[in-house]
Amino acid sequence: LIVLIVFVLNSRLAAQPQEKFDLVILNGRVIDPETKLDAVKNIGISGTRISVITSEAIQGKKTINAAGLVVAPGFIDLHIHGRSNQEQAYQLHDGVTTALELEWGVEFMKDWLESRASKALINYGASVCWPFERFRAMEQFKPALGKLQETVRSGNSGIENLFNTIIPSYTLQPTPEETSAARLNMIQALKEGGIGIGVPVGYLPKTKSDEMYQVFKLAGEMNTIVFSHVREPNILSIQEAMANAMITDSRLHLVHINSMALGHIQTSLEIIRNAQARGFDITTELYPYTAASTMLQSALFNDGWQEKLGMTYSDLQWVETGERLTKEKFEQYRKSGGTVIMHLMKPEWIKTGLAAPGVMVASDGMAYAPLAHPRTAGTFSRVLGKYVREEKVMDLSTAIEKMTLLPARRLELDAPSMRFKGRLQTGMDADITIFNAATITDQATFEKGLEFSAGIEHVIVNGTPVLAYGKSVEKVFPGQPVFGKLKQ
Repeated sequence: LIVLIVFVLNSRLAAQPQEKFDLVILNGRVIDPETKLDAVKNIGISGTRISVITSEAIQGKKTINAAGLVVAPGFIDLHIHGRSNQEQAYQLHDGVTTALELEWGVEFMKDWLESRASKALINYGASVCWPFERFRAMEQFKPALGKLQETVRSGNSGIENLFNTIIPSYTLQPTPEETSAARLNMIQALKEGGIGIGVPVGYLPKTKSDEMYQVFKLAGEMNTIVFSHVREPNILSIQEAMANAMITDSRLHLVHINSMALGHIQTSLEIIRNAQARGFDITTELYPYTAASTMLQSALFNDGWQEKLGMTYSDLQWVETGERLTKEKFEQYRKSGGTVIMHLMKPEWIKTGLAAPGVMVASDGMAYAPLAHPRTAGTFSRVLGKYVREEKVMDLSTAIEKMTLLPARRLELDAPSMRFKGRLQTGMDADITIFNAATITDQATFEKGLEFSAGIEHVIVNGTPVLAYGKSVEKVFPGQPVFGKLKQ
């Protein structure tokens, strides 16, 4: 009788329908950089979160067969400048699920975040823009604010428009009253959702040391992070930012160490490691290309730029046409303004930075232009294709960690939702990138311009497929805001 009862119960259990997840990913090589999982597993997703990672058979309303593919946490880009879905489409095809404007930040934080709500392909967020908040505090520039704010509210804001609008303030020294007003502006923007403070002082090199110190002091008092493009591309400027952070007990992230340290990258990384060993919260990143990109009208090209950067006119490439510049063209385009690519780094500097423990990958991707810097479209695929598969600068798991877990951990204290990103574990956000490790490569070039990367097969953002079989999924906008911790 007992045997019969057990048989009947087992039969009924077996006959019950298995739980169906909203989405399942089957047979993929699942790599989680935090737990060091690297095995063929199945993943079940319910809503926006990962419900299970298992070797057992599971079923879903939708299924992705990832056999022969790598299943990784969605890539996190800490450093972008393209704010629209036009740039996000390229980021998506590069495996990015979260793209944040943290070097410069954005103007009118609340309005910008609202302008992206329910419209973004991938997750988005930004730091407080120190140059804008000091501009906003200066009385003579009040008339320009209305037009700039309307541009943000309409969803048409951009880094170049911001840059050109506030450029008259770059060489001005604020009064004590304006300094106090700028401080209040930054606090308000943090409360509106800003992730730390963006301090691109390299574009405002006339800024006095005492003003810069006060910005770091504010960050320390608010227990928030500073993202800094340092004053000059040299070790002394890196040390200036680090000293301000150490003195004020603020956290510091140094952007694109490759183009800030140039040939001194080894020493600069050693300085950062020594500071970390002594308990200072300082990190850095780099992009995997030997050229930088910025606006030609910026202070970076003031008199003496050739000696400072080790460049000449022919090392500059005009984004609008792809041409290399001459002295005459340089002077012509500098008056009108626009984006230029700067060929100034050596391949070994990039390898040194990528191989260094703890250095993150971030694109510094520019606003869309057909001939924009290829990092806008290919940063993460380039690392996995060129520097992992071909040149073996690091192994696959280490590269994934630099693109996912390390950026997520960097932001956890300042953006609490990042605790649920950068990992493939039960309960984490279902931000997932699935790629072919044998074929992944960047296809954008300096000569031909932007092109989608190859080898990224599927991208899932908050449980929703946004890229499927290498093609964009139409009319889905699952990207969510990443708010700073002081958001009210």
